[in-house]
Amino acid sequence: MSEYDYLIVGSGLFGATFAYEAAKRGKKVKVIEKRDHIAGNIYTKEVDGIQVHQYGAHIFHTSNKEIWDYVNQFAEFNRYTNSPVANFHGEMYNMPFNMNTFNKMWGVATPQEAQAKITEQRQEMAGKEPANLEEQAISLIGRDIYEKLVKGYTEKQWGQKATDLPSFIIRRLPVRLTYDNNYFNDNYQGIPIGGYTQIVEKMLASDLIDVETNVDFFDRKDEYLKNYPKVIFTGMIDQFFDYQLGELEYRSLRFETEELNVDNYQGNAVINYTDSETPYTRVIEHKHFEFGKGDKNKTIVTHEYPQAWHRGDEPYYPVNNSSNNGLYKQYNKLAAQVPNVIFGGRLGQYRYYDMHQVIHAALTTVAREFSEK
Repeated sequence: MSEYDYLIVGSGLFGATFAYEAAKRGKKVKVIEKRDHIAGNIYTKEVDGIQVHQYGAHIFHTSNKEIWDYVNQFAEFNRYTNSPVANFHGEMYNMPFNMNTFNKMWGVATPQEAQAKITEQRQEMAGKEPANLEEQAISLIGRDIYEKLVKGYTEKQWGQKATDLPSFIIRRLPVRLTYDNNYFNDNYQGIPIGGYTQIVEKMLASDLIDVETNVDFFDRKDEYLKNYPKVIFTGMIDQFFDYQLGELEYRSLRFETEELNVDNYQGNAVINYTDSETPYTRVIEHKHFEFGKGDKNKTIVTHEYPQAWHRGDEPYYPVNNSSNNGLYKQYNKLAAQVPNVIFGGRLGQYRYYDMHQVIHAALTTVAREFSEK
């Protein structure tokens, strides 16, 4: 073990980016991964010629040209535009909220008519300070859109009633007075042709990087910490410290993926189910990410179910409310007392990151780490 300069725990985007940059600087790196594959939650697997996003839909988007150029070293991206559709009891609405949404909801045709309707709907909360997520949403967009497109989806996502959720969760809701279904405002957007796994494969391809899968850091934690000069840890920070200050809260997900003997199941890559009765939040049809590639008589569809996280479950995203953020700050103080360990990524830094933000955070860590050498 002493031959290595770094042990990297986790082969997702943060760990892989750090490994790639460390190897470029001549450092010897060991990467361990508890799953049976690399690439973390961006892992894609080809089935019937279709790149299947194994852990939910991932659309790369950024306005940071440096990050866009950086990730394009490892894959060619198509021009996929994220345009999800919301299904409320069979009524189909474009997302984000735009003129197509307002026309379907209210029959309005011009931006002026839409704005007048939104203003009218918001009057319900006039002069009132929103006390919860429901009131916050109504104050931003009105009751009609809240009831059909926000309430059920949000309650399923968080596992709580909207009236019990804090208002700060929805600080704003995107409203566009144009007929534009592009969900993101970023300058750059796309899906890697041939899937995401190749990006991490190329990052980890150096002769200076050794990778082992099916290895759990916690099976030999003390040994790893003793024998490696520096550890990059991308797992849960509270688990690293044996939950000694208490558990941070996470939300988990369950995926049901099936092969269907049709060419086109739902006509869109992502459809959100915004009613409260449907147990899943969205259905992903993976072939639509890559413009009709794959078997013409097959399609792969995934239903995504949010669920509570318990120890042993996969933690997909942190619950960044004030109490959890306060607890994380305490764990961060403990982390400062372990100078040979760097905590990174969504779980190590207890922060909701998009892919471009993970890469940026990893490169920031790289710059800090190697400026000290």
